[in-house]
Amino acid sequence: MSESSVHTSPRAASGPARATPAGQEPVRHHDHPTPVLGALGLFTVLLGAALPLIDFFIVNVALPTIDRDLDAGPAMLELVVAGYGLAYAVLLVLGGRLGDMVGRRRLFLIGMAAFGITSLACGLAPDAWTLVGARVAQGAAAALMLPQVLATIQAATRGPRRARAMSLYGATAGLSMVVGQILGGVLVAAAPMASVFGESAGWRSVFLVNVPVVVVGLVLAARAVPETRSDRPAPVDVPGTLLLALSLVTLLAPLTEGRAAGWPLWTWLSLALFPFSAYAFYRVERRADRLGRVPLVPPSLLRLDSLRRGLALVVPFSIGFGGFMFVIAVALQQGLRLGPAAAGLSLAPMALAFFGASLAGPRLVRRYGTRVVTAGGLIQAVGVVVLALTAHYAWQGLGIWGLLPGVAIAGLGQGLQLPVLFRIVLSDVPPEKAGVGGGVMTTTQQAALALGVATLGTLFLALVPALGMRDALVVTLLAQLAAVALTVGLSLRLPRTVG
Repeated sequence: MSESSVHTSPRAASGPARATPAGQEPVRHHDHPTPVLGALGLFTVLLGAALPLIDFFIVNVALPTIDRDLDAGPAMLELVVAGYGLAYAVLLVLGGRLGDMVGRRRLFLIGMAAFGITSLACGLAPDAWTLVGARVAQGAAAALMLPQVLATIQAATRGPRRARAMSLYGATAGLSMVVGQILGGVLVAAAPMASVFGESAGWRSVFLVNVPVVVVGLVLAARAVPETRSDRPAPVDVPGTLLLALSLVTLLAPLTEGRAAGWPLWTWLSLALFPFSAYAFYRVERRADRLGRVPLVPPSLLRLDSLRRGLALVVPFSIGFGGFMFVIAVALQQGLRLGPAAAGLSLAPMALAFFGASLAGPRLVRRYGTRVVTAGGLIQAVGVVVLALTAHYAWQGLGIWGLLPGVAIAGLGQGLQLPVLFRIVLSDVPPEKAGVGGGVMTTTQQAALALGVATLGTLFLALVPALGMRDALVVTLLAQLAAVALTVGLSLRLPRTVG
């Protein structure tokens, strides 16, 4: 039997029973006392990790065509992006807890199937409100699927295999965010189903392309992903879940919708409510921990030095990354008048450099430890500065080749940071809490990506009327540079070695 076909759970396949005294259950020899994630299984879960992140960014270059086809307007377009991101961020930790309870492979299959169905609903949406509803459901499906990826890697790999798998996960996560924008641009421009959908084929294809990928993923997952679950699954923490959802919604909803809606009263009331809901969440979780219950986010998990310090770097990194991807899509299409394909392909050097750096990361970490993160931040800073200078001095006629040096250097630096940060965050999380740990990390990353779109995106769009597209982009890149500098500074506090 191959490694990838092993399915191990509390009811794992077992060998013949030994003789036992009367009245006792027979003792069985387990062929596989621990689950093993083989190469095909790892590929399958990484495919599941790529889909949600690709779909967070794939719509950036499709928004203008969605606007024209569905007469959506700015506020509705914000909901197309924010509805997915909010549902995704709010439910990620709960998805990790459910996977610990009912089985990670089972929930991975359910989440992937739901992701395919909701992607089909997005692609067939007849109007803007239907598209928004389908996007919210798609984000919820992604939140069921994604936490199972990290949890399965944590529970079904050991030693060098786990380090390699975590590096590949980090590479997949970063690459997916760039590839999503590239793929979206190519699909919108190609409009492969124009004979069926007419002018709307381009934006619909960015969702419908998920359907055949999901079918392949389901077949592979059923064969190659082992079943794992927590030995001591805890019930769902309902108060903690509701308060976490309230905290994320009160922060992210007004920041993502406020500018397009004209900053009405509800946005300010929501932001004012955020610190109170976040504090209430902390108090409820701490009280549950003291009473011997199992909270949604156990305080003991947050006391892990590696997790706490790693998350502190994930936040500024993801804010800068999410904001940059949104801003560059708008600047290239509306400022430089590049088509969706050219705008997407302008980021191809970033994707290639990121992937190359991710592959070299494990070897560099073994030799230099976490100083690789510091070096990556410095290299990324150089790339951002090059991009800002390029935009300032060569804006007229700027295209793919002019952007290449800046985006390639930035991608190289990002590829040296993100995979290592993921390894650091989860290095000391015990296997029985793998689902919760993965949920906490992905929630932090997703919330920070959405926060980057809301903050840097709002800054950029607010500056455009007064400064013009070029100078607004330069100022926003300098703001991103501040996030990169914070990441570099925090990286100096990391332990020198990675577990």
